[in-house]
Amino acid sequence: MGKLFSQLTDQQISFIAEQKIYFVATAAETGNVNLSPKGADSLRVIDPNTIVWLNLTGSGNESAAHVLKNPRMTLMFCAFDGAPLILRTYGNARVLHPDDPEWAAYSALFPEYVAARQIFVQSIDQVQASCGTSVPLFQYQEERSQHSQWAQQKGRAGIEAYWVSRNQQSIDGFATEIVERSGVKPGS
Repeated sequence: MGKLFSQLTDQQISFIAEQKIYFVATAAETGNVNLSPKGADSLRVIDPNTIVWLNLTGSGNESAAHVLKNPRMTLMFCAFDGAPLILRTYGNARVLHPDDPEWAAYSALFPEYVAARQIFVQSIDQVQASCGTSVPLFQYQEERSQHSQWAQQKGRAGIEAYWVSRNQQSIDGFATEIVERSGVKPGS
């Protein structure tokens, strides 16, 4: 089962800061469970009970749809080098869009990304640390450039058009509110 904590320790916060990849799990009461890998410079620990992460535009928008239906979210970090560790944060999350009042303050924590879509704020209720001794060792090489190139080529207007055509609903048909809460005009 591992060790349980009510908040992140300083050592766990340092571990998170070193990670190049993390995983996000969400689910509504019905439909599919979503588990997504995340990378880039897209996560910040605000305090021992708060994590924010920047969601970049992608083919799906499951996390946003799920959090609107059910705010539960789990983040998982794995040591792929060094000492073994699996660290999970459990809690509730809320989703922020570019038109939300808190967007400016939180988005300023991250590099500017053309494809920035949402920011999630997770309020941590519990942290679990487990051994991770069966997780294989991997060596980090570099960030992939394809997503950034795709986004730059589309530009902000193209990204917003992509939201309209591809990101308004989850695969289960749940609304994501991307158009309504981001000031995007369909068809513009």
